[in-house]
Amino acid sequence: MKATFFLIFFSIVLTVYGLVNTYIFVRGLQAIPLASPVRAWYIVGFWSIAATFVLARILERAYPCGFTEVITWIGSFWLAFMLYFILALVMIDLARLINHFIPFFPEFFYADYQKTKMVALITVTGLVTMVVAGGFINARIPKIREMDITVRKALPGIRELKVVMASDIHLGTIIAKRKANRLVETINGLDPDLVLFAGDVVDEDLAPVIRRDLGTNLTRIRAKYGVYAITGNHEYIGGAEAAVQYLWDHGLTMLRDTAVYIEPGLYLVGREDRDRPRFSGKERKELAEIMSGIDRTKPVILLDHQPFHLEQAEEQGADLQLSGHTHHGQLWPFNYITLAMYEVSSGYKKKGNTHVYVSPGFGTWGPPVRIGNRPEIVLIRIHFTP
Repeated sequence: MKATFFLIFFSIVLTVYGLVNTYIFVRGLQAIPLASPVRAWYIVGFWSIAATFVLARILERAYPCGFTEVITWIGSFWLAFMLYFILALVMIDLARLINHFIPFFPEFFYADYQKTKMVALITVTGLVTMVVAGGFINARIPKIREMDITVRKALPGIRELKVVMASDIHLGTIIAKRKANRLVETINGLDPDLVLFAGDVVDEDLAPVIRRDLGTNLTRIRAKYGVYAITGNHEYIGGAEAAVQYLWDHGLTMLRDTAVYIEPGLYLVGREDRDRPRFSGKERKELAEIMSGIDRTKPVILLDHQPFHLEQAEEQGADLQLSGHTHHGQLWPFNYITLAMYEVSSGYKKKGNTHVYVSPGFGTWGPPVRIGNRPEIVLIRIHFTP
């Protein structure tokens, strides 16, 4: 059943990927004159680049090496280029369709139509390159999101707790040493009482993480009451048991459908990822079952990677739920999809007495590019008043 699901899923993905690339390829080829020697270079170059993403997904696990890392970077960037090329082409073709019925293109467009198409190709390529380059720079400059919340419960001897939260780090080939160092240095610079990771700490494949020894960075995180994490869907895609063990071995306390009581007198509840049944065949526990034995007169912080069914946290008396997963779309206009899918795609919401915060994440998946939102580390100051 699991193998059949993966076969169907990847067949659909590859089909869509192939059709989108074919459309971009054909429209680009139409802009190049038949006699031009550039056509041959374009054909070979286009399909070589388009193939890198698929090839990298195969080789990253089977044969991790320097060559695999190079094509992984190329293929990841191509996903962003592909998105904005297709958006540009759809807009151009829509304008052409409208012009067919209501002519508004100026006459000089048709004076040398082949030249016009070539100019359009160069212009679109330049604009898309600028957009992707800007998104790459944006993705490398995380911000610190600060917020204050009040929990109407007592924490003996403590009026304020500094919690640093990050989600969707995606350690691997793309998010490697430099970004991991920045994550650790930023967290330690905030002098947290408690550090929480809301899933997808590692990317799908653990091999690049081990090869680059990225876990050593995590061991340098300092927090008075500890560093805790939960699984995300990407831990499960790559093999949750190996990923969880690796994170345990490098200083993270993994919460897997469990509730733990920690000093200075609060509960941490960590859920397995919602996609656990799909990848492991095992169900995750219901939140009511996980929280059945805890004292709800004490503060309760819930970690749940995917922010579905926020009402459950409210019903079970969690004071704060922290989630990630959405990336808030990562690349515009996908944020409109996540806004439609989730009650909270990014940011803060209060449901009854439950505070909810969904982070767009620290890292990236696929393209090392963010357009429309910034990566972040979240500093939450929790004020306790009985």
